[in-house]
Amino acid sequence: MTMETVSLNRSHGGTQGVHKHVSAETGTEMTFSVFVPDHAEGAKLPVLWYLSGLTCTHANVTEKGEFRAACAEHGLIFVAPDTSPRGEDVPDDEGYDFGKGAGFYVDATEAPWAKNFRMRSYIETELPALIAAQFPAEMARQGITGHSMGGHGALTIGLRNAGRFRSVSAFSPIVSPLACPWGDKALTGYIGADRAAWREYDACALIADGARVPDLLVDQGSADGFLEEQLKTQLLVEACENAGQPATIRMQEGYDHSYYFISTFMAGHVAWHAERLKA
Repeated sequence: MTMETVSLNRSHGGTQGVHKHVSAETGTEMTFSVFVPDHAEGAKLPVLWYLSGLTCTHANVTEKGEFRAACAEHGLIFVAPDTSPRGEDVPDDEGYDFGKGAGFYVDATEAPWAKNFRMRSYIETELPALIAAQFPAEMARQGITGHSMGGHGALTIGLRNAGRFRSVSAFSPIVSPLACPWGDKALTGYIGADRAAWREYDACALIADGARVPDLLVDQGSADGFLEEQLKTQLLVEACENAGQPATIRMQEGYDHSYYFISTFMAGHVAWHAERLKA
């Protein structure tokens, strides 16, 4: 597992790194960032994954997420991968909500996307193995969070891998791709027209079908322009209530979809994960 370090910067009593490697899953070079707090020699630290939203790369949260002070305080490694494969040979779409920057954390089955768009396997299998090999990570203690499309990824990956993730949270997640235009476009293109095959990529459907995690934390801004048409937070509220899935789903008055919102509540999410990732 060869990894190249792009940059290292001292920050908040830890080291912020940006790294890249050639992915066997996507067939491309992938870039990701990792913040490692200072720690005793030989110590292993829990890991918090952050999945970004449409059009984003690893850089959005790394530069604007304001997570480092909280991660240093609680001793959490923070891993932020890219949202999709990139490169001249990777297929793309004219829209911002499909193709590069819009991988939706699925393993595509439709041509021409199936060759490269394997973000589910990249996040669930390949990158964790690299993190375990290259960083002081205790992989028995993992949490996952994300924003928007990345919130969809965090919820669905967490629900499908409940034994792996002790904690699952999200900011402004797409809670049901089965019920919104973003999801309809992406999953039709990547997975095909059989909507039954989409259920494993829909948090509300997964919960209805029996998937569970110990607890969920979701923050959603009331002034988010995507709330009514795309995010549909109320569907997750109803799914959790109907299934008895423990969840804290908070509407934050006046907040929008931006990193001004995310950075406001990031430290609280880090602390919430840290409490659940204690040894």
